Amino acid sequence: MEHDVEGDAQRIVDTVAGGGIVVFPVDVGYAVVGNREAAIERIFACKQRSFEKPCGMFSSWKMFQEISTVGERERRLVDTIIHGHGLPLSVVTPYDEAHPFFAGLTPLTRSRSSRAGTIDMLLNAGRLHDAVARLGYERMTPVLGSSANQSLSGSKYRLLDVEAAVREAAALVVDYGATKYSHPDGMGSTIIELPSLRPIRKGIRFDAICDIVRDTTGVDPRSL
Repeated sequence: MEHDVEGDAQRIVDTVAGGGIVVFPVDVGYAVVGNREAAIERIFACKQRSFEKPCGMFSSWKMFQEISTVGERERRLVDTIIHGHGLPLSVVTPYDEAHPFFAGLTPLTRSRSSRAGTIDMLLNAGRLHDAVARLGYERMTPVLGSSANQSLSGSKYRLLDVEAAVREAAALVVDYGATKYSHPDGMGSTIIELPSLRPIRKGIRFDAICDIVRDTTGVDPRSL
């Protein structure tokens, strides 16, 4: 089935900008996202998620280039992983907290979506993800959230597996069937901390990503 990716991305960003919650698929599992303070609070509530675990941001390469404050080594590495090898990746990166992209977020939403000057940026997670990230950036609307599942229950790779409490919190639900990737342990994207290269989470294509990091930088995240 051919999906209306651009039309769905527009609906997702419209809903998020209007204060709603959306459940939609990215390559590494279904996601739940919002932007306004009340929406982010509802996401934490429906997921039963600890406030110690901040949301991530659905991001593009352009966003990473303009918002992250890491050096050239890290930029080349991310480029190699997401473009050279076509893999999805999340990075926890120091970022420009004064960037105008974040001007519309309340202090509470910022605290729920970042930590100690770092933010989690999901990159290259499929056509719909990339379209949502691009439109969100163009409209100065950060798309914030996490996997569409109740905490500690594992990522969901089909909409029908997303718990009812999470689906019912959404003003918009987009179903594309099974996601591109899945993980036997219900993991989402692999998360690498920059610039340390320390693995934060072993997830989709973890060993392949670690091999690329090792071959590109001489540092194997598995040894950190």
